[in-house]
Amino acid sequence: MTVISSTIEGRIAIVTADNPPVNALSQAVREGLVREVQAMAADDAVDAIVIACAGRTFFAGADITEFGKPPMNPSLPDVVETIEATEKPVVAALHGTALGGGLEVALSCHYRVALKSAKVGLPEVMLGILPGAGGTQRFPRIAGVENALDAIVSGRHISVVEAHKWGAVDQLVEDADQLLPAAIKLATEKVSEGPRRTGDISIDSGKYDPAFFNAFRASVAKKTRGYFAPEQCIKAVEAAVNMPLAEGLKAERRLFMECMGNPQSAALRHMFFAERQVSRIPGITKETPRRDIKKVGIIGAGTMGGGIAMNFANAGIEVMMLELQQDALDRGLKVVRGNYERSVKSGRLTMGQVDELMARFTGTLSYDALSDCDLIIEAVFEKMEIKKQVFAELDRVAKKGAILASNTSYLDIDEIAASTSRPEDVIGLHFFSPANVMRLLEIVRAEKTADDVLATAVDLAKKIKKVGVVAGVCHGFIGNRMLSKYGWVSAISVISGNKPEEVDAALFDFGMPMGPLTMADMAGLDIGYMNRQSIGRDNYDTRAFDWQDKLVEAGRKGLKVGAGIYDYDEGSRAPKPSAFTENIIDEESKRLGITRTPKAAGDIVERAILALVNEGAKILAEGKAYRASDIDVVYANGYGFPPFRGGPMHYADSLGLDAVVKKLHGFIKEDSNWGTVAPLIEKLAAEGKTFADFDRENAA
Repeated sequence: MTVISSTIEGRIAIVTADNPPVNALSQAVREGLVREVQAMAADDAVDAIVIACAGRTFFAGADITEFGKPPMNPSLPDVVETIEATEKPVVAALHGTALGGGLEVALSCHYRVALKSAKVGLPEVMLGILPGAGGTQRFPRIAGVENALDAIVSGRHISVVEAHKWGAVDQLVEDADQLLPAAIKLATEKVSEGPRRTGDISIDSGKYDPAFFNAFRASVAKKTRGYFAPEQCIKAVEAAVNMPLAEGLKAERRLFMECMGNPQSAALRHMFFAERQVSRIPGITKETPRRDIKKVGIIGAGTMGGGIAMNFANAGIEVMMLELQQDALDRGLKVVRGNYERSVKSGRLTMGQVDELMARFTGTLSYDALSDCDLIIEAVFEKMEIKKQVFAELDRVAKKGAILASNTSYLDIDEIAASTSRPEDVIGLHFFSPANVMRLLEIVRAEKTADDVLATAVDLAKKIKKVGVVAGVCHGFIGNRMLSKYGWVSAISVISGNKPEEVDAALFDFGMPMGPLTMADMAGLDIGYMNRQSIGRDNYDTRAFDWQDKLVEAGRKGLKVGAGIYDYDEGSRAPKPSAFTENIIDEESKRLGITRTPKAAGDIVERAILALVNEGAKILAEGKAYRASDIDVVYANGYGFPPFRGGPMHYADSLGLDAVVKKLHGFIKEDSNWGTVAPLIEKLAAEGKTFADFDRENAA
């Protein structure tokens, strides 16, 4: 198939790309663009050129199948330089998305016409790199330095309406069938003017001194903390301000190569592909039937239930929320409306849209009202006996073929399913709090969950804009099972010699959004306390947690009461070291006969992260996760593991599994409560392999 072809209408050449599904800029596309643009530029029958794309989008970016492979000519810089240097006007006709290299191609054209619904962007920073085909040099020239900095450093998608205001798009059209005629008309009009090269536009460098760029750095410091590429993006835009185009392009190429050589790029590319793998489930194909989900019931109108409900309403799905008391139902619906109204204040929604969203909600006090729901999710208290009572009721009222789901964080879905007469219809849907914000959804496949139920859940996750990762049944599934080991390491680090703030600082500096002890305070220390009370002292390491239990017994339950591991000023969420907590820790250490010896920050991090890795490897070997990369997706999207480190399993690969095994054996020698080294890590290390190799060898 010819991916690039040309036709001539009047005296305007139309160079068209047709490389389904997203017109990715593969080697064949790049070669075809250079060939056809040069041929049309040399054709005396042609006065101007339009570059357009067939299908649903303009060039949506690079060809991801070429990632990590040796470069093939022509390079994308070769393509854009060929287009920009053309002596005849070149017009880009944009629809769908023009992202990354796609926008760089559009910027190399002399004029741009866009369908009003289109979006543009330079999202390379999300892969740990920067636009490498002139995007950092041309975009500031045509869109303005402030706008370009925001776009390039955030990597966000930009509406062409906004890009038009910036001057980066010349003309907008309403209807798709107007796009090509409008581009041809503009090309015809520009014949007399000739090319307007983006690279020739000058920037008033006097407006953008070092203080300007330092102020921008400060404004994005919190969002970009720990990341390598954003600073290189800023430096590249500085080069656009202070250098002629040719020198700026050289600076961009040098900074691009620095990004490519940094481990963060490999980690972020790993996460990019990992998120695209999670929906590939063994035994589930396009031919697997799906169930139609038009109405969803939510049991529980509290914070979690309301947040879950919002996801479905946002996706246009009718929601019925059940509570047993009218005041609880009213309160829950009021909170949902309040959440939406906050989006009005921030400009993301209008009041009309809020009313439209709220019209999708219905409240009820009766289980019988759920009888026409296609999916029912319980979000009640985390106790097995309560969950089973709820599912017994659902078994009674739900229609045949309805999917029955539990939002449990830990409990056995098989046991819950067994309380119904239809275990094949039961599945776990573990949303993360706040459920209307967090991207992760653990989809828990029980022993008897039907294939069509699982396939429906996987598709539904995409519809409600979640990253759905399938997990098997075990205590805590993937994320919380691993978290228990992480929490243990942080707690034992404190009783062994480190202050809570030292443990938290070490992991914050590693890239976590907050330290594990701050996170425990935020979640509520009483939750762990109640869990330990229920399982008994013989089933956990009491040395690690008795100091926390004593805090709870003293009324220090965490942030919600203004005192936990840390102290909190009234109305503040900022943790402050607590003398009370220090006294408790000292008393417990003496009682246990522990000589407190603080560890260095690197040692704290090593223990905490390798605890995650070791438990993750056990989960993987047990088949509770399909891929090591699925575990990475869970931790990056649900627990704040820094994506620039690629998730815990990728991070272990980067350390070398032989080194990981040696470290783990050393930790076990220090403290038998570490348990055992996961046999899978031992095996992979002995064979000189990685978790990535395991994924490739076991690909579905």
